[in-house]
Amino acid sequence: MSGGTKKFSVTIPEHLAETVQERIGKGSFSAYVSEALMRQVERDDLSELIAAAETQHGPVDPARVEVKGALLQTDPGARDDDRTSAA
Repeated sequence: MSGGTKKFSVTIPEHLAETVQERIGKGSFSAYVSEALMRQVERDDLSELIAAAETQHGPVDPARVEVKGALLQTDPGARDDDRTSAA
């Protein structure tokens, strides 16, 4: 993360705060929250990218997604043309 920091006051459920504190111990609560917020921003950006792609190209075909997902699970020795033929 580059640049400075800015302090915020947030309210979160007590059980969530306790869970985080148990996981990080004496670690930085702020760093943990910052990392979680960054992951959420990345997810939001990805959702926006998917929406833009679907607007331009139409909805994603779930069957093709399944094929691509299966290819990602294959061993690294799989032939390249196998990976591209399902495109």
